Amino acid sequence: MKVQVRYFASLREALGTGEGIELPAGTTVGAARDALIARGGAHAEALARGRALRSALNQSLCDESTALADGAELAFFPPVTGG
Repeated sequence: MKVQVRYFASLREALGTGEGIELPAGTTVGAARDALIARGGAHAEALARGRALRSALNQSLCDESTALADGAELAFFPPVTGG
């Protein structure tokens, strides 16, 4: 299945605005993140498991156990802090 991945804030600075990726059917958000980390380089650093990141599927916040579907839009961004 094909999923469009979008990056925001510091992730956008490191990886660009986004990319399309091919994943096996039934892949979860967490598995998609792991597949991107496995690319190494900037992806491994920006999406590292030690970094706190939020994710959204089709513009709704989701957790890493959420299953992806063909044509989905998956977004990664750092948690927002304010003051």
